[in-house]
Amino acid sequence: MFKAGGPRIFISAGEPSGDAHGAPVVSALRERFPDAQIDALGGPELRAAGANVLYPMENYTVLGFVEIVGKIPAHYRLLQKLRAAFHARAYDLVILIDYPGFHVRVGEAARRAGIKVLYYIAPQLWAWRPGRAARLARAVDRLAVILPFEQTFFRGVHIEAEYVGHPLLDRGPQPGRSAARAALNISPEERVLAVFPGSRHQEILRHWDIFLRVALQLLAEKRCDRVLVAGTPQGQYPDAGPAQVVRQDPSLVFAAADAVLAKSGTTTLEAALSDTPMVVAYRTHLITSFIARRLMTVRWISLVNLVAEAPVVPEFLQEGMEPATLAAAVAPLLDPAHPITVAQRRGLAEVRRRLGAPGAAGRVVQLAAELLGG
Repeated sequence: MFKAGGPRIFISAGEPSGDAHGAPVVSALRERFPDAQIDALGGPELRAAGANVLYPMENYTVLGFVEIVGKIPAHYRLLQKLRAAFHARAYDLVILIDYPGFHVRVGEAARRAGIKVLYYIAPQLWAWRPGRAARLARAVDRLAVILPFEQTFFRGVHIEAEYVGHPLLDRGPQPGRSAARAALNISPEERVLAVFPGSRHQEILRHWDIFLRVALQLLAEKRCDRVLVAGTPQGQYPDAGPAQVVRQDPSLVFAAADAVLAKSGTTTLEAALSDTPMVVAYRTHLITSFIARRLMTVRWISLVNLVAEAPVVPEFLQEGMEPATLAAAVAPLLDPAHPITVAQRRGLAEVRRRLGAPGAAGRVVQLAAELLGG
């Protein structure tokens, strides 16, 4: 079927989340196609899973409309290299993971060269100008989507899409509340607030001061007894004071917490899966925010609300992120019996129901095998 040995696959993940989600896909590809040649744009997780990382993603990763400007030349040079490889028919299949600004162009280049393209974790066109669907259709053969409402949306704009489940569902066994608290030296009766300012430098920079002020206010008001900060290995959290920065697995923090103050993004789904009530907040560059508000076509920014198709969790953006306002929203969630907490937990249960069963990586590889004809 293939020119020599197994299939030749290029898998592309331009940022840490894509690297993490792509690693199980590479492992599943290795199991399905032991002789496959798998080259990649990616990071340490793709490499550990068995991909040959030709292009380290650290040279390209950025966040936001403004920040990406400085990386445009590097992306352009990489795109030129990939176009040459595709033209030489170096691959039988291209798998793209998230990172839409760059990956749509990669997909277009691959398809023009006659190479099949599978896109995993599709561009959020339902949030950003659905009119761009026609261009995406020219860049992909199949979409593997991770949010249940996306399959209906993309099929409605004539793109073949399959809901494969969310990769978070494939995590191993998660720590229970008692075990997590024991690991973090927290007593059973303490009321614990966890803050998740983000994993990227820009996110931490813009959220940390406000999130810390919220935490200190709730401590001073005796609404909570302990504050945990979900920290990254390299993250800087100045003047943390009584807040405990936890640089271990964030699942420990979710399991130990009574409530969470989190930046938007996948963190909100992680909280939903752990049944931890939350308040969502996000701040970005002023110009990025200005552009985003004019492009967004959805009512909410948190994935929890989008999956539930209802305002399950409160959201605060930009100038709405006043510490007193955030503290007032978080405070009732620290009481498990409060009606607001009980109501939110019902919504989180619905989110978990809609997300379905684990097995995303295996379903992605099944789609890949169909495109490869094997």
